[in-house]
Amino acid sequence: MTPAGPQSRSPRHRLPWAPLLLALLALLDLRTEFQLLLDHFTWTSLSVIPLQHPLAVMVLVLLPSLLRRYR
Repeated sequence: MTPAGPQSRSPRHRLPWAPLLLALLALLDLRTEFQLLLDHFTWTSLSVIPLQHPLAVMVLVLLPSLLRRYR
């Protein structure tokens, strides 16, 4: 019999919880900015988002790399 613990699962089926949690928190941080952009889009408001939320923007930009790293 094989053990039924978390190590018995194939590494292919694991979810990378850390990057997904970071992405969720980044989207929650940018939620208000997205609502403002949907209501009234301007290029200026789009360019100000990285200045006001640099960490959230960088998490979303680097998310593909984080997902590859944690698989």
